[in-house]
Amino acid sequence: MTISIASHPWYHQQHHRPRGFENIWQPPESQPFFKSAFWVIQHGIGPRAHVLPPVHPGIPAPTTTDAVRLTWIGHSSMLIQTPRWNLLTDPVFSDRVSPFSFAGPKREVALPFVVDDLPPIDYVLISHDHYDHLDKRTVQALEKRHAPHFFVPLGVARILRGWGVTQVVEMDWWQYADLDGWRFHCTPAQHFSGRGLTRNGTLWASWYLESLEDTHTVYYGADSGYAPLFTEIHERLGAPEIALLPIGAYLPRWFMHVVHMEPAESVQAFLDLGATHFVPIHWGTFDLADELLHEPPQRLREAAAQHGLTDQIQLLDLGHSFVIS
Repeated sequence: MTISIASHPWYHQQHHRPRGFENIWQPPESQPFFKSAFWVIQHGIGPRAHVLPPVHPGIPAPTTTDAVRLTWIGHSSMLIQTPRWNLLTDPVFSDRVSPFSFAGPKREVALPFVVDDLPPIDYVLISHDHYDHLDKRTVQALEKRHAPHFFVPLGVARILRGWGVTQVVEMDWWQYADLDGWRFHCTPAQHFSGRGLTRNGTLWASWYLESLEDTHTVYYGADSGYAPLFTEIHERLGAPEIALLPIGAYLPRWFMHVVHMEPAESVQAFLDLGATHFVPIHWGTFDLADELLHEPPQRLREAAAQHGLTDQIQLLDLGHSFVIS
């Protein structure tokens, strides 16, 4: 099946560079190598007293007419179900997010279900090529069992095709494709990319899903620092009904502040988007930063309360769902 890609009138290539891509709001700051290396080594030393989120095993039931069900699998992996299709965001079912099976950040909490338990998967959204968002074993397992369409930002298709994926739709920011009654928009993010020693040779993105029948809209914020991009998405595509926004991996700020939002910034991004429901992601699964895994939702509640948004936060346990009709 051929999928046509279109560009919005405001499509631009300001983020393109001769050898890759860069953020157009605030490029990541170069930190002294030894300072960064010392933080990485220090962070990996010794056990940490995490309070892990509860896990509720079991696959959710199919959705009813016009309903959207979102089930948190862990980190940024979400199963999104509509009556027409099932979709995964940045699926990672491996025990580690690393180029190595024996080293690197490991899963701190059990999966609520495994790949073999999934319903038929029609689509997969990939935001960028970091190991905690693009996992080779998971991609190959999904390809073997479901052969879904993978929606990816520029440059990532080559990686997936090298792994044997057959159906890849590659887009730039502000491009979109229509499928199954929905529009899949590739939208900006403020982050970076790279596997191994390479940097920014592939694009990073967020995704905005829009029902063409004017029923629901879902924004997947993936992995991003805070920037005017959230206001820009709201102004150009409208306020999403549901916003999946990252809240973890934000300490130390000297290292993370450009590419990862802290919870208060995530709340501001939610306000900028004008969304109705906030579903937190990118926390509680892999120990990637200095904050403990249970800290992000605590700080999120505090920041939301300051803005009177407590009832709009849909904080999920692993394996639990949020359904909107």
